[in-house]
Amino acid sequence: MLIFPTAPEAHTAGPVLPCSRQNLRTSTVSSPPTCPRQRLSSPATCPPSAAMALRRFFVGGNWKMNGTKESLEELISTLNTASLHDQTEVVCGAPSIYLDFARSSLDPKIGVAAQNCYKVAKGAFTGEISPAMIKDCGVDWVILGHSERRHVFGESDELIGQKVAHALESDLGVIACIGEKLEEREGGTTEEVVYAQTQVIADNVKDWGKVVLAYEPVWAIGTGKTASPEQAQEVHEKLRAWIRANVSDDVADSLRIIYGGSVTGANCRELASQDDVDGFLVGGASLKPEFIDIINAQA
Repeated sequence: MLIFPTAPEAHTAGPVLPCSRQNLRTSTVSSPPTCPRQRLSSPATCPPSAAMALRRFFVGGNWKMNGTKESLEELISTLNTASLHDQTEVVCGAPSIYLDFARSSLDPKIGVAAQNCYKVAKGAFTGEISPAMIKDCGVDWVILGHSERRHVFGESDELIGQKVAHALESDLGVIACIGEKLEEREGGTTEEVVYAQTQVIADNVKDWGKVVLAYEPVWAIGTGKTASPEQAQEVHEKLRAWIRANVSDDVADSLRIIYGGSVTGANCRELASQDDVDGFLVGGASLKPEFIDIINAQA
């Protein structure tokens, strides 16, 4: 049984434009389905079935600072030989020291992400890695703004925005993370917090086709607590309404908003059934056999 020690707490190798969950094709993404819209009238102005058809289900595995080459080799072998839902995009976030190993070992249909990068291409920044280095390893994604980067390492919204801008300019796909702390949820400021975080990201995005937005309530990461499907849907729906009002209808309909926070094989299907939950960013469970069940939550 593949269980790796964890700290407390996709199917092309590169980013692809969102496309139909039910009718995925390898050809160019077709035009979005037309639907009546009222720009600010309600959180969901386009029928969910039409909007969901634009968004390919996305599952990211964030391995964090876990694993050895031997244990990751076993995990990669399991992923390579598993039957994975062919309409789900899977991306694995490897520690930077193992990026090249992960990319050369994983099946090409599974993408690889770095877990962080800096805001410039090179320089005297000890310990950092750049998008150019990530690309040089054949890796096409990066996770930015994760709560552990924000709250353990003190990264500001401004710095995260700068990283997002440079990563996108360097042709990386970005999994941009947002989420509130427990005291913010209990204080009734969840919307204020996630809207402000999303604003900084939006200010630095020119091509939304390379962005996946990950809502990760900090109080649910690594704690065993999970937002209920209804709680997750409520925030995702409001985020999509914010994107509609502040970016565009087309981006609101096509942007994949994924959920992270103690996602497991036991709760993934109910979470995946929500109209505005377009996938997951998975922490500890991505190192266990149940990651296969999470990938196949839409099967």
